[in-house]
Amino acid sequence: MASFNVPPQTQVPALAEIRAGAAAVANALADNTKYALVGGSACVVLGSARLTEDIDIVVLRGQTPAARRLLRADPNFHVEPRTNHTAFKSGPRPVEIELLAPPALFKETFDEATEVITVGNVKVLKPTLILNAKCRSITERSGDAKRFTDAQDIIFLLGYCAKYPAHLPRAAEVPNATGEFVQGFIQTYGDQDAWTRAGYDLETAIQWTSLAAGQPLSAENDILKYVNPLIGSTNGGNVFAGASLPYGMAKAVADVDGQNTGGFATDGSHVIGFSSMHDSGTGGNPSLGNFPLFPQYCPEDVLDNCLFPKTARGVHYVNESVDARPGHFALALENGIRAEMTVSEHAALYRFTFPSSKAQDGSELSPLILVDLTDAWDSRQNASIKVDAGNGRITGNGTFLPSFGAGSYVSYFCADFGGAAVKDSGIWVNDRAGTEPQELFVTRGFNLFYLQAGGFMRFRRPEDGTVTVRVGVSFISSEKACQNAEKEIPHPEDDFDTLTQRAESAWREKLSPISVQAGGVTEDFLESFWSGVYRTMLSPQDYTGENPLWRSDEPYYDSFYCIWDSFRAQHPFLTIVDPVAQSRMVRSLLDTYRHEGWLPDCRMSLCKGWTQGGSNADVVLADAFVKNLTGIDWDLAYEAMVNDAENEPLEWSYEGRGGLQSWKRLDYIPYLDFDYLGFGTNSRSISRTLEYSYNDFSLAMVGRGLRKRDYTKYLSRASNWQNLYKPDQQSFINGTDTGFVGFFQPKYLNGTWGYQDPIACSALASWCSLTSNPSEIFESSVWEYQFYVPHDMATLIRLLGGPETFIARLNFFHTSGLADIGNEPVFLTVFQYHYAGRPALSAARAHAYIPSSFNASTSGLPGNDDSGAMGAFTVFAMMGLFPNPGQNVYLIIPPFFEAVSITHPVTNKTATIRNVNFDSDYRRIYIHSARLNGEPYTKNWIGHEFFTQGWTLELTLGEEESDWGTAVGDLPPSLGKSMHLWT
Repeated sequence: MASFNVPPQTQVPALAEIRAGAAAVANALADNTKYALVGGSACVVLGSARLTEDIDIVVLRGQTPAARRLLRADPNFHVEPRTNHTAFKSGPRPVEIELLAPPALFKETFDEATEVITVGNVKVLKPTLILNAKCRSITERSGDAKRFTDAQDIIFLLGYCAKYPAHLPRAAEVPNATGEFVQGFIQTYGDQDAWTRAGYDLETAIQWTSLAAGQPLSAENDILKYVNPLIGSTNGGNVFAGASLPYGMAKAVADVDGQNTGGFATDGSHVIGFSSMHDSGTGGNPSLGNFPLFPQYCPEDVLDNCLFPKTARGVHYVNESVDARPGHFALALENGIRAEMTVSEHAALYRFTFPSSKAQDGSELSPLILVDLTDAWDSRQNASIKVDAGNGRITGNGTFLPSFGAGSYVSYFCADFGGAAVKDSGIWVNDRAGTEPQELFVTRGFNLFYLQAGGFMRFRRPEDGTVTVRVGVSFISSEKACQNAEKEIPHPEDDFDTLTQRAESAWREKLSPISVQAGGVTEDFLESFWSGVYRTMLSPQDYTGENPLWRSDEPYYDSFYCIWDSFRAQHPFLTIVDPVAQSRMVRSLLDTYRHEGWLPDCRMSLCKGWTQGGSNADVVLADAFVKNLTGIDWDLAYEAMVNDAENEPLEWSYEGRGGLQSWKRLDYIPYLDFDYLGFGTNSRSISRTLEYSYNDFSLAMVGRGLRKRDYTKYLSRASNWQNLYKPDQQSFINGTDTGFVGFFQPKYLNGTWGYQDPIACSALASWCSLTSNPSEIFESSVWEYQFYVPHDMATLIRLLGGPETFIARLNFFHTSGLADIGNEPVFLTVFQYHYAGRPALSAARAHAYIPSSFNASTSGLPGNDDSGAMGAFTVFAMMGLFPNPGQNVYLIIPPFFEAVSITHPVTNKTATIRNVNFDSDYRRIYIHSARLNGEPYTKNWIGHEFFTQGWTLELTLGEEESDWGTAVGDLPPSLGKSMHLWT
């Protein structure tokens, strides 16, 4: 075949743009939007049932008259002129990618086509034949430069097949789409230099066209290949490793008796159940894990020989059997029983396979599955259960305690058993069971005695040994739990694989805005990155429609566990890659304020969690405001933030701020404050002062943007942190002077200084807890919090002795063992060299922590993942832009890959940060120069418009530190006098 060069005037869409188009199509298809092309017009039919499901993208033969006939046949069609290469539309914004060429090119195909339908006497061509026609047009007209667009279309369509195989026919159905065709296609249109000059990723194109062999999306091309849910499943990471949808309420996994805060752990402990709701990465007590199932055989088929209590029934799992991937979890127990599980939004589907096992008399043993009226923490107060053997259903409810907060919650379940005939059923209490009782109510009683109890069903083992259990969950009622299960998993014995595929597709779609050009780095780095992205979307959890506390049409999200952890990186990350979800979360926070009077600082299982520091939902709101998230009532948001700043709740351990009388009068929170307005843990005076300062700064930023007259009051309060700076305070480690002078210290009501050793509660000293041994810093040291002035770094640097002394202090903090990178306040300190004019040191520090503390092993997190906080830190650091939350600021370092692109889901604009001179050994990690959209760029930070407007940032790297980004005018904004205020 003749070689083909890209015509000079040909504009080839970037790979990220094509992926954005694919995502747009998928989103529209999810809304039942069908597409058609009529000659020079693009027609979109919204929700029309006239087009069959297998015809999602079609070509209609004819010109404008055909379009008119189509409109007469079905007025639901919306016709748009085909201009500016806008060949299809998704929602209110056109996606500017030419999806299909004019059908006049394919007259022969139409004339010969047999797979067509007719809508209003207009022929509709299947996507399979579209691909065929384009293949023919390329091979038969290889000298025609116009065929280059057909090549683009084929790659687009095959790539779309790859990402969403359920929506288009297999590429193998295209007669010319064979391995031979792929080679010919690449030879004809594979002038690699030409494609590269045009900005096209030919390697990916080749991978996509490999689908022409008729295979589904291969592991090599699937980003889910790099998602490892087991990262952080030991060493205190407490990640949820099981099956979940993005932000899903149902979360199914095996529960163990070891590190079980997230349910499962790879610590070699015993499996004691399989439950359907969990949190991820949290500290505190184990959370949720309500109503676990447990499969077993009763020795000799004697019911009382079965092991019912948690402590007795545990079985080791086979290490190499664990299969954890997005939307799916499976393992084998050492007794031979295999457990698999997947989920929908509010239901879990389990598949237990029992090996054949016989009693001594040769009779077949009967599989038994119990339901336990407990949770992961054994916090149950009271519960009830009902067994209906005739329908194969067990329902129940229980009252439980939150794992890190106040109050209680009621959870409901509905379990349907299938795949095997029921032999008998009943109730169990402690280590005994009976088939006569079919209902039970248990309570703790006045002496708090905990009675282990539940229900069971026993089956005649089916030929394949498989018993399915569909578990619907709800916070409303058992009836609602049953409705959830029946609606979302209507055919539990047949739906397992389909449900798994849907979950995988949901995760692919959520991850699809991001594209990585690896540049030869090892797969461990890719796993760390993509798994971090994945974990940011496990929680908060979307409980919309499942909130029994108040009636509302607003979204309801739970498991903000806790915002002190998540506001620093997780929520800013979701603002970039999933702004619609983040907007819904903000609306949920505001709806909680509307009905409960306060913005939450921590929340789980419908309950108020402990307030850890300040009112940090204020920072989440400010971050959303300065980054222009839509759909939010900003006047209500300002009202809620002012409420935090001005009014003290009676019990400020769970919401709002405490000590506000002193805050307003003294401009700091005193040590041993006398607070007669409210009650709370009277500690953390230093960290609360610093956090309240930043909370008020966040309020000022929103107030100024809304033109509120009182914003200056809060801007003034934002400087209150300076009132606890003691300029002559020294710090010693094991009796040796660190050489640094000036630290934050507690101060009494009368203005005299108290004392806290600056290294207390650090990684070199004892751990400090909010409840057991509280200090004047929340779970951190004075050393950690001395850097927590995110809005006024210029003043802080000046107080600490200037840039050189600040850098020396920051280096000492990170190299002496004082820094605990597993604690979220340390996140920003990795990148604060930017504020002292040394951005290169931020890059070096990020590489010091990745992969040493953040890697792809099961112990690859330095501490609790905290609902995805550690994952978000990993992702931001590796993509080369780290946020200062609540501000329109991202600090720039070179990405850990050759390039990272993110297509904004709302604007459909693609932002790219690309390294020039990248090397996968990370010898060149220092920026020597930068170009933004082709123009020189010297600032060491960038704003959120980089993502929304789809800019390109190119960083030229070298092995030595340069002067890039070091000038005063190139430093990030700060309230300090030496630097400019936010514009």
